[in-house]
Amino acid sequence: MPVIPINYIAVLLASVASMVIGFLWFGPLFGTQWMALSGIKMPTKAEMKQMNMSKNYALAFLGALVFSFVMAHSLVFASEYLGVYGVSAGLQAGFWNWLGFVVPVLLATVNWEGKPWKLFAIHASYYLVQFLVVGVILALMPAV
Repeated sequence: MPVIPINYIAVLLASVASMVIGFLWFGPLFGTQWMALSGIKMPTKAEMKQMNMSKNYALAFLGALVFSFVMAHSLVFASEYLGVYGVSAGLQAGFWNWLGFVVPVLLATVNWEGKPWKLFAIHASYYLVQFLVVGVILALMPAV
């Protein structure tokens, strides 16, 4: 099996970009709709204090950063295997990985769990933007 060179700075940058996209997507852009469609109720300040929400949010943030790192790291292998370099190639790698791996999983939540199509659209479009941005970052910063 060939050794795939990895630019960990690019993977870390892609991970941070994923976190920023997620913050915007599930915050100011679609946060209210997402929470309503998901059945998530924003806790009151008293509930947040009682549940030690700052610790819970910190752990959730750390977990999301690790998951973003794993996703970007995995996309490196697809990009390197395909010889993906440049913006166009990064966009294609991001799109095809999104379409082949993310969309089927998200469609299963609509099909089997009865989740609303609007929720699917919010999640799918988030992951599309995320994969496109990560694909471009990795394609523009290949390992040497």
